[in-house]
Amino acid sequence: MQKAEFFIDTDAISSEERTKLEQALSGLAESDATLAVELLVTDEAEIRRLNREQRKIDRVTDVLSFPSMDGIKGAPILSEEHGDELDEEDRIFLGSVVICGKRANEQAEEYGHSYERELFYLAVHGVLHCLGYDHESEEERAEMREKEEDVMKKLGLVRAE
Repeated sequence: MQKAEFFIDTDAISSEERTKLEQALSGLAESDATLAVELLVTDEAEIRRLNREQRKIDRVTDVLSFPSMDGIKGAPILSEEHGDELDEEDRIFLGSVVICGKRANEQAEEYGHSYERELFYLAVHGVLHCLGYDHESEEERAEMREKEEDVMKKLGLVRAE
């Protein structure tokens, strides 16, 4: 099985940034097809609406993920098993990630790093949710954080100490 390549469907970042993100994500999963994720950046009103309608939480949040598949964490993602998720380019659609641009900017200021770093971190976090990772327990949180930091290192956007 081969390491998965990623396709990020977005207008929220430049094509150079998109390519950089796709390359940094490669290898997070195994697949016989390219894995596709939709990435949107929106305002506070829209992310609050989505959070209220989808999660029954009526507040603004920084990122929401809408995975298209369950039970894929750590398993090879095969086109023959996920044919209903194939797009017109034969990429397997993992889901959508929605980021609140204003919240990302506020968090970047709060944490003392760039907007780019925060935006990419939230995108990576969302993609990991689409791959089945979560942070409900300390063990899950540590596993997810390690993967996030590996990708952020590939992006050259490590956390300031």
